[in-house]
Amino acid sequence: MTIPQVLRSSPFIILLLTNFFCCSTHAGPIFHTVSYAVSCGIPLIAAVSIYSVEGLAGLFGRIGFGLLGDKFGAKRVLVIGLLVQAFGALGYVFVRELAAFYAVAAVFGFIYAGVMPLYAVLARENFPLKMMGTVIGGTAMAGSLGMATGPIAGGLIYDAFASYAWLYIGAWGMGIGAFLMAMSFRPFPKTRAAPVPASA
Repeated sequence: MTIPQVLRSSPFIILLLTNFFCCSTHAGPIFHTVSYAVSCGIPLIAAVSIYSVEGLAGLFGRIGFGLLGDKFGAKRVLVIGLLVQAFGALGYVFVRELAAFYAVAAVFGFIYAGVMPLYAVLARENFPLKMMGTVIGGTAMAGSLGMATGPIAGGLIYDAFASYAWLYIGAWGMGIGAFLMAMSFRPFPKTRAAPVPASA
């Protein structure tokens, strides 16, 4: 398999799109949740701590999802994680109190940090080792574009509607998109070596 063949392949394109939609899903909430909490009447110092809860939960998410991926398979765990991430983002729409923010942040942080290492596992399992730099570089680029899209879209939404509700609803939609993309991921068919005839 050559690099042009990899870059044009369905598994690679689906991996790119999944990572883009995934990062778009959590980037907006990551960057705007503190402002949203302040708009709900939570003091700034307490609102900032919500982001800390997300980050702390993410530490455990990376280990937890790694263990789950090893046990049940990277794709299966990624698909479930992306679905839960979408509803985790949507959960922010329904919270107003600090304790509720903490609860959603803990779940959301655990999930969004946990799914990220699984992309590298999928790349390693489905693409030639000699092309890991290209494949992982491409997926990282798509993820970075998604990370840039979420905060910008969130700011534009707030400026247009003076509310963050549509940011989280939009993040939910992007999360469902990532889930559907991951569901459609199919590995390359495994080729079997031709049998060696027995010597006379």
